[in-house]
Formats: sequence, structure tokens, C-alpha cells
Amino acid sequence: MKLYTGTGDTGMTSLLNETKVSKADDRIELLGTIDELSSNIGLAKIVVKEEQKRDLSAIQQVLLTVMAGIADSANADFRVNNEQITYIESQIDKIENAFPREKKFILYGGCEASARLDVARSVARRAERCFKRVELQYHVDKKAMQYMNRLSDYLYIMARYEDYKEK
Repeated sequence: MKLYTGTGDTGMTSLLNETKVSKADDRIELLGTIDELSSNIGLAKIVVKEEQKRDLSAIQQVLLTVMAGIADSANADFRVNNEQITYIESQIDKIENAFPREKKFILYGGCEASARLDVARSVARRAERCFKRVELQYHVDKKAMQYMNRLSDYLYIMARYEDYKEK
């Protein structure tokens, strides 16, 4: 089977459930933004310690589920669960308690790891905004929206921790 189908040549694509949609559809924009987020998380994995690398890989796995849920919102197999949200919240708490956080505006780029994490965080925030636009038109997994919000918080605190360790 060839990678290219020619279907996209007319500006259309298919969701997982075979529904044809315009590439300008908000769901496609959201899927592309989450794909970009996962790519940026992949860049961050190159420069973080092994434990953070495992956590970021697990996050990428959840993002695949989120993307599948956007592409086929009727499939209950593609839902974020409470345990995934609870886990990321526990990781935020763990990192936040590991260092004294400065209460001031942050200039990004304190070190390579934090810079990469901050880029991922800013893409995660954009994904949240895209998610809200999709929610206004289509059924979405509310837990996935919640997870995306926690993810941007996680990436933020992880970046600050990397800055702290660099000092």
C-alpha cells in the first residue's frame, strides 16, 4: 500500500471513522496541533534525564489516544481516564515540591531542556484553545480537555525545575 493516496490533493482528508472532512476543519487543526506538541515533546526527551524521558513518552502515548478520540469521537476506547489525569497531577505536585519556585515572570531559555519544554508548553496551550473551538461544534472528550490543561501545567513546572537544576 502506498503512503500517498491523492485524496488530500483536493484539500480533503478522512477521520478514523472514514468521514471525509476539509483539511480546514477545526478537528484537523487540533489534530495537527497535538501532533506538533508530541513532536516538541520528542525534542525535549533528547535532553532530559531518563525518568523524565519515561514520563514524556507516557504522555505521548496519551496524546495518541486523545488524537484518536478527536478523529473518532464515538469510540469509547479513545477516552482519557481519571487515572491519567490523577497521575499527571501527582507528577506536577511532585516536581513543584522538589524546588523553591520563584514568583516572578520568567524569561524562557534558561537551559536547553527548559527551552524545549517551554516550546512544547506553548503548543499545548494552543491545543487547548483549538480543543475549545472543536468542542463548540462537535462532541469531545471532556477528560481529554482536562488532561490537556494539566499537561501544559506539567510542562511549565518541569521547565522551571530544569532551570532550577541548571542554576
